[in-house]
Amino acid sequence: MNARRPLALVVLLLVLLPTLFAALVAVAPLARAAGSPSVTGSVTGPTVVAYASTTFFQVRGWGGPAVAVNGSVVGNLTYYTTLVGPNLTGVSFLPASDTFTSNASRTADLAVANTTETITIDVMVSSVYQGKNESTNFTYSVSVVQPYVISATLVAGSNWVLAFTVFVTLDGVVIGNVSVPSLSPGGTYGLKFIYATLGLSAGDHTFAISLVQEHGLVRFANGQSVYTETVYVTGSPPDYTLWYIAGIVAFFGAIFIFLTRVAARRRGATRR
Repeated sequence: MNARRPLALVVLLLVLLPTLFAALVAVAPLARAAGSPSVTGSVTGPTVVAYASTTFFQVRGWGGPAVAVNGSVVGNLTYYTTLVGPNLTGVSFLPASDTFTSNASRTADLAVANTTETITIDVMVSSVYQGKNESTNFTYSVSVVQPYVISATLVAGSNWVLAFTVFVTLDGVVIGNVSVPSLSPGGTYGLKFIYATLGLSAGDHTFAISLVQEHGLVRFANGQSVYTETVYVTGSPPDYTLWYIAGIVAFFGAIFIFLTRVAARRRGATRR
């Protein structure tokens, strides 16, 4: 009897070992996920865009039960978006929903129409694993404005010109660049730069593009190597509210004085 007990125990362990191993494998991710960080999320991109444009944004989500302590995604980690604005005709944010498979952002496109307005992107990041569900909500606002558009025609000389980049400045400060493809001898290229801003200060402002670094291989259609365009921004109209109030007060004050004097004269005539 005693000799058979160790053998029976060994057989029992061999039978139960696969089941115990499977249970440990199933529980291990849950134990790791239990110590994962809280759910976080963000949107990265411009806060001002030109109307009738499409702009790239980065959406990020992380944490919660779907993320294990070792940083692997063991559950479902997804973002969902909703747009809010006064006129959403022609406005979209795609993909409106997407799943994160690692600690990396997802790219989405915001397309807007020819309407000046403020669009709010409502985002929810949801983290789900084995019956546990955590989420976070946040918003990101984007102003849609009518942009400044700078257009010019480039003309190549008698030689081939390899692709190059030109920089655009505003009042001497670089605000962006345009990539120009290679040009054949005598070839032309229509350069276009769109600048979206909430507004410029009152006065003159000069946009400029220089081709000096191309050493005469490329010039603008007018033969110059520097193109400038100056715009004048009017200031805010003066606020006459205070003067209106002062005028009204003076008007009624004059009437009051006039009526007071008339009443005093009438009382004097009665006494006689």
